[in-house]
Formats: sequence, C-alpha cells, structure tokens
Amino acid sequence: MKNPLDSAALDAAIENVHRAGMPGLFAEVRDGDRVWRGAAGVADVATGRPVTVGMRHRVGSLTKTFTAAAVLQLVESGQVGLDTPIGRYLPELVPGERGDAITVRMLINHTSGLADYLPYAYPSLKALPDLAETGPQSLDDHRLTRFDPTALIEMGVTAPAVGAPGGTPGVYSNTNYLLLCQLLERVTGTTAEQYITRNVIERAGLRDTELPTGPYVDGPHSHLYEAWFGMIDPPRDYSVFDMSWVGPAASLISTVADLNRFYGLLLAGEIVSPSSLAEMRRTVPVVSLEGKTGDYGLGLHPMEGPGEGTFWGHAGSVWDGGALAMTRADGKRQLAIAVNMQRWNKLDSSGKPQPHPIDDALATLYRVAMYG
Repeated sequence: MKNPLDSAALDAAIENVHRAGMPGLFAEVRDGDRVWRGAAGVADVATGRPVTVGMRHRVGSLTKTFTAAAVLQLVESGQVGLDTPIGRYLPELVPGERGDAITVRMLINHTSGLADYLPYAYPSLKALPDLAETGPQSLDDHRLTRFDPTALIEMGVTAPAVGAPGGTPGVYSNTNYLLLCQLLERVTGTTAEQYITRNVIERAGLRDTELPTGPYVDGPHSHLYEAWFGMIDPPRDYSVFDMSWVGPAASLISTVADLNRFYGLLLAGEIVSPSSLAEMRRTVPVVSLEGKTGDYGLGLHPMEGPGEGTFWGHAGSVWDGGALAMTRADGKRQLAIAVNMQRWNKLDSSGKPQPHPIDDALATLYRVAMYG
C-alpha cells in the first residue's frame, strides 16, 4: 500500500507544530475510507483549554473557492460570461476602459491588475515590500468597523494598478473577489452570502460552515491570536472581529471535516460541472500577498510535492487565524488543517519576514499528511 495513513507520524508532526510555538492547531487527513483526526495545544492561552478537532474556525481565503464555484454555476446557467467584461455587469464599480478590459475570469484568477484595498482600509498595515513601516494599530481601530463593500472596492479600483488586465504574473487581490460578490448580487438579486450558502454550502451538505453576518464565531471554537510579525507580543486575541472587511472573499467559518467534504465533492465534479472544474484548474502565475509567485486557477491553487499526484485546494489567513485544505486530484487523499495564530515570523531590518521553527514544523506536517 502506497502512502499509508501513519497515525503515529501524524500525531508526532502535529505536536511538533505546537512545540515550535503555535498555540493550537487541529487537522483531518483522509485516505480513501481511512481518517485521521488530531489536535495539539490550547484554544485559550489564558485558561489552557485544549483545542479539539471539531472546532469551528475562521478559514480566510479558502472562502474564495466557494465564491468562485458560485460564479461558475452562473456561467453554466448562461447568466454570466466567464470572458465577458465586468463593466458589462458593474459599470459603476469598474468604469471606462478598465471595465471593458477586465473580464470575470481575470477577477477569479487575479489577473485583473486591480490593487488590493487592504492597505487603504487599514492604514497602519503595510504589504510587502513595506513591512518595515508597518504596525498593528489599525487592527484595534477597526475591530468592530462595519465596512461597505463598494467603498472597499473603490479603494482598490482607484489605487495605482498593479498590472495590465490579463497580464501575468497576476497579483493576488481581495478587490477582485469583492467585485465577484457584487456580480453575484447583481445577477441573482440576492446577497452573495445567501446565494453561496444556498448553492454551494448547502449543496455540499456542510452543516458547520457559514458566512457570518456578525463579529462572532458561533459554537465551539478556539481563540485566535495575531502576532503581526512579532510586533504584538504576546500575540493578541482578535477572535471577535467584524468580517465585513473581506465579506465572502475570506470570511467563511468552517471545520476541517467540512472543508475536506467540500473539496472532495468539488474535485469530483459535484459542485460545478466537469467543464467548469477544468476551467478552475487552468492556472496562471500569480504573486501572493506574501510576495511569492505560484500557480493559481479559478479559486484553486495546486500543490506539488515528492509523492504521487497534484493536490488542489486553497490556503487562508485572516487576522489571527489560518487554514489550509488540499485534496489530491483523484480525491482519495485529503488534508485540512486550522491554526490559531498568524504572522509569527519576525522581520529583519529590511522588513523581510525571517524563518521560524513553526514554518519547518508545518511543512513536515503537510508532507506527512499528503504524501505519507
């Protein structure tokens, strides 16, 4: 048997991430009918309450796969054209020549050239390469701020472009996905949250997954801690946070079991059609928020490793919480993991994040989980 599910190795690998400095994490690995679930560390550093594998969790940009799937369903029904200019649908949000040049596909695969609105919505938070000038003050200022999505989109659209429409490498931008949410609303006459819930979350039979409307995580969950590159020491709890700053671009709450179920069904062609799934797996080079260039499709990215087959899924990060879900192309091997701290790497004098033991420990956990 190839790549066996080695429970002892997985137990050791997840414990090592906690020992490297992660307060708490939990994961589910599937290999056909075999399932391993594990957790290590604490959900509350003040009380020592342990994390458990069934906890609900903010999964960040894994949300983008759900949003992309919802848009592709509208493409299948003929209500949206994948290569139609966004200006045809939302002329007031992306006016003029850019509205004519940027297609729906370019929004989904981050080749629109539109800048991310985040540094404008959170003035103290800088992106690469300006991390040396950054600070966490905006997180406290905007913990309960209710952002208007069209105001956030305007920040991204009016900011200097980061590329030409359709040019590669693309640049990852949350502005793209807030526009896709507005597209969903314009075409369906319902909110993006309602449409994604009904047509993606419920269609997949996910019982512990939701797009929140308030600042709280309902049900059993971990506290979530933000270190902001060592500038918040000890890391601060931002579990209660208004998620309107990302909406259905990155606000999803889910569990590791639900994430594995969703990506398994998606890659089996049961959430979108096989032809839509093929479009989702057509990749272009895209520069991430961390400044790394990798392949990105339509709300999916691949992960190659030393074992057999390509894995498809998404990584996610919000203030304080992170997640990764990857499913092998044949659907038989899956990993979903949630961590309760973010931005643990400290910066050097030039503002570049430095290696941390958590990085190597997580890489080992991914390798053991995906390739045995």
